[in-house]
Amino acid sequence: MKDKLFAVFQNAGDLTLKAIATHIIVAALLGLFIFISYAITHRGTIYSKKFNVTLVVLTVLTGTVMTVIGNNIALSLGMVGALSIVRFRTAIKDSRDTVYIFWTVIVGICCGVGDYVVASIGSAVTFVVLLVLGAIKAENRMLIIIRGARTKQTAVEAYVFQLFKNKAIMRVRNTTEANVEFIYEVSSAILKKAEANGNIVDGIYDLGGIEYVNIVMQNDEVSN
Repeated sequence: MKDKLFAVFQNAGDLTLKAIATHIIVAALLGLFIFISYAITHRGTIYSKKFNVTLVVLTVLTGTVMTVIGNNIALSLGMVGALSIVRFRTAIKDSRDTVYIFWTVIVGICCGVGDYVVASIGSAVTFVVLLVLGAIKAENRMLIIIRGARTKQTAVEAYVFQLFKNKAIMRVRNTTEANVEFIYEVSSAILKKAEANGNIVDGIYDLGGIEYVNIVMQNDEVSN
């Protein structure tokens, strides 16, 4: 009985040096493909070259780990136990970064077990989906921040409603004994349409008692 249990925890088949090298090299090549995909779909200030390089390394490491584990149950259980105590606290700047992390792990797993076709086809389809959907950009949200005398609260609310009707969403209204601060959210298209009829900032200052007016763009690139 002891010998049977020992046999279960042994690797079902020893990999040759060529097979091991093939697993890792293919993982590295597909990791480079992910590197190119990330560079294409992330442009501007949101692009992080360090994170992109990390994706390639993560693909190779995952493929290496899966090559070691193979069919060895003991190693699999040990790896799960080791990873369960690791806590990652890296801030994700873009929600798509999570997709790329999963992509690298899945490619590494596929390469580690020798399913190169699955890894290649899956990577190609994922790249096309990210490329197509990445071209569809969400409309930037604009924040209008107004601070002034509390006595002007009603006048500010009335003027903003006159400009944007119900399309301006009040996110914040802070008040003190003497002052009031508003934060409204509108789309860039609605703001541009309102500004076509005149300078809205000048209009707000004309109300009197206004300390400042700030207009801030809010999108995924500056949300963190």
